Amino acid sequence: MQITFGGNKKVNASFHGFEIRTDQPAAAGGEGSAPTPFDLFLASLGTCAGIFAAGFLQSRKLSTEGFKIDMSFDWDEEAHLIRKVGMKITLPENFPPQYKAALIKSMELCTVKRHLAEPPRFEITA
Repeated sequence: MQITFGGNKKVNASFHGFEIRTDQPAAAGGEGSAPTPFDLFLASLGTCAGIFAAGFLQSRKLSTEGFKIDMSFDWDEEAHLIRKVGMKITLPENFPPQYKAALIKSMELCTVKRHLAEPPRFEITA
């Protein structure tokens, strides 16, 4: 992965043939032209849980139509950190109730979430 600057407050990542663009909101000196890096972090939590849910549903030949995750965040203003991430699932119509706990458990296997539980070491060199 390579990180480059795109001018002003824009910072971009190139990885596996994709370019992921970020920016800051106008109130923070950016142009608001792309999500912030933190927005992408939060989205990675939700989409990671979502891919595990999709895999669960698809492996059981259950419909994914109507499935969604609404995320909420408890922000600690003093620490400038999120203290709780909530994920409220809307299940597909006719979802078998006996699979609900297993679906939730599969979502908790999300690799992004697991990295928060056991964070990597960071090493910055020049």
